[in-house]
Amino acid sequence: MPKLNKPVFIIGTGRCGSTIFHRMMAHHPHLAWLSRYTATAPAKLNRSRRAMMALDSPMPGRLTRKLVYPVEAYSFWERVSPGFSEPCRDLRAADVTPPVRARLQKTLPRLLTRRRQRLLIKITGWPRVGFLKEVFPDAKFIHVYRDGRAVVNSLLAVPWWSGWRGPSNWRWGKLSAGQREKWRRHRRSFVALAAIEWEILMTAHAQAQKAVPAEDYMEIRYEALCAAPQDALRQAADFCELPWTDDFQAATARFSLKNTNYKWQKDLTAAQQQILNDCLADSLHQYEYV
Repeated sequence: MPKLNKPVFIIGTGRCGSTIFHRMMAHHPHLAWLSRYTATAPAKLNRSRRAMMALDSPMPGRLTRKLVYPVEAYSFWERVSPGFSEPCRDLRAADVTPPVRARLQKTLPRLLTRRRQRLLIKITGWPRVGFLKEVFPDAKFIHVYRDGRAVVNSLLAVPWWSGWRGPSNWRWGKLSAGQREKWRRHRRSFVALAAIEWEILMTAHAQAQKAVPAEDYMEIRYEALCAAPQDALRQAADFCELPWTDDFQAATARFSLKNTNYKWQKDLTAAQQQILNDCLADSLHQYEYV
């Protein structure tokens, strides 16, 4: 079985552009990844590995790409690390138990092939960087982030957002006194609550970054990815110590990216926009979205 060296984890808050970046990176010929087969049959990793091998066949590979695509595969994570998918706080190094460490170190290398000897994985929500770094000390992390107003607007457009159940029943822990006051001041607005969620997760990512060597952590802005995708991918490939190949360049050049950040101004009322800007004023300035 190949040894798992320097796995690459794409992380982000969710609704941040990490999915399109993940799908583009998955075209690199040296990267294996969790496919939809990993999600539907998490106990049968040989099926996923065979799919990775099929991608490398010139003609079948094109057909396989329509059937096999990268996903977050939380059913797999729950099988090997119970609680990984929806913890109430970020997962840290101290949360790793010996059985979980052993299962992850034994299981994930099974996805590698003779050609694809590096692993690419995407997770969203809590960064889980401390947890993953404890299991894989040489892991590398790429944080994809986006204007919080666009993230909030996207959260409000999906029925599965846990904020609809209120902060007593969501995935991001209890609100601080300041956050409770902000939510109360805006009459328990869901716009305000989604903004608070983005700040909670961005703060968690910033804290996680501090515990990782600079050479193992990079950030990519969604807006920069849309503006110059090949530049962003070259930077990511260099960071991951992956060669820039003609096939990878050709495959990723076929993607059409469009920055849709403007939608929050179209989808939200003037009053809702005011709530959003008020709630995120400090964070927007911090991340230079002003």
